[in-house]
Amino acid sequence: MDISESFWNASLEELKQGFIEESDSYVCLLCGEKIKKGIIYPLEGIFYEAERYMRVHIESSHQSVFDYLIGLDKKLTGLTDHQNQLLRLFYQGKSDKEVQSEMEIGSTSTIRHHRFALKEKERQARTFLTIMELLKEKDQHAPAFVPPHKTATMVDDRYAVTEKEQKEITEKFFPEGINGRLTKFPPKEKQRLIVLREIAKRFESNTIYTEKEINQILKDIYDDHVLIRRYLISYGFLERKMDGSQYWLKK
Repeated sequence: MDISESFWNASLEELKQGFIEESDSYVCLLCGEKIKKGIIYPLEGIFYEAERYMRVHIESSHQSVFDYLIGLDKKLTGLTDHQNQLLRLFYQGKSDKEVQSEMEIGSTSTIRHHRFALKEKERQARTFLTIMELLKEKDQHAPAFVPPHKTATMVDDRYAVTEKEQKEITEKFFPEGINGRLTKFPPKEKQRLIVLREIAKRFESNTIYTEKEINQILKDIYDDHVLIRRYLISYGFLERKMDGSQYWLKK
């Protein structure tokens, strides 16, 4: 299962801990790292069982689940830059006076007002989630949408893709199957997103690629590999160093 799909399908408790449990392993919802059960993992002279080692992984690789989530695009968090900064300072344990001083806004009563507004947002979110869960039980005509990838650089109508549309578009542009070659680069943005999502699956998570390696993989998919590489970066699937010496799958 695609890690973005696992992320969006996870329960609130699973999202809070940052990983899900499968029959034989624990899977990080933030990067897809798998920790096999039944193995003792050594680290700096300490031995960890699988679940505890997954928590160590999250702390060492992502700082915390909070840090990872607060760093997601505002289209995914629904937070303004101002709210994002406030939440970061609250999470650090700053007092209202310290937050007011650091952000140089209003007074401590202004910060309390912001706290109240955020609690109101939380209540609205809980109510909305409950409404949507109840709706799922009754709305038999709702299409099955494909969730956007977590590293999307823009989330708008272009991401309103149903599973049926995804199947039709992949079959059209990958007639030999999703592991085959791309016949042509799609002219429409929605089609591009679907095609690029499939291409991104050909890269390994936690692997650093040279530009030569990236180009070779993409040449096997499409003749204009530079075009595909550019779009994979601009759409938030790949990241690279400024000098282009290293590429990796964005998490």
